[in-house]
Amino acid sequence: MTKAELQELWASRIAEYKMSGQSVKEWCATHEGVSPRQLWYWLRKYKNQNGVLSAQSTRWLPVEISEQTSNVSNSLLVRIGPAIIEVSPSFDPVLLSQVVKVLVALC
Repeated sequence: MTKAELQELWASRIAEYKMSGQSVKEWCATHEGVSPRQLWYWLRKYKNQNGVLSAQSTRWLPVEISEQTSNVSNSLLVRIGPAIIEVSPSFDPVLLSQVVKVLVALC
């Protein structure tokens, strides 16, 4: 695994951990092969880079969130630049993170 792939893997893991609302110990118990020590290491590593949870420089984009009704009940529409993402209650946080990163790169 390359350094970039490892950073991407941990960025996804950290995003998933942050969205879970669980403690480090609880989250690691449900993710085989990830120890609390590893997670703490990567949390510190990413925080120390620009003081934010990102391996890359921070870039701000306008984001609009609306509560419009759609085909999926209780869904959320998120606009990032010209793109619109519909987020349902059972969304995959890792996939959403990856989609947002791609959109940020394209905008």
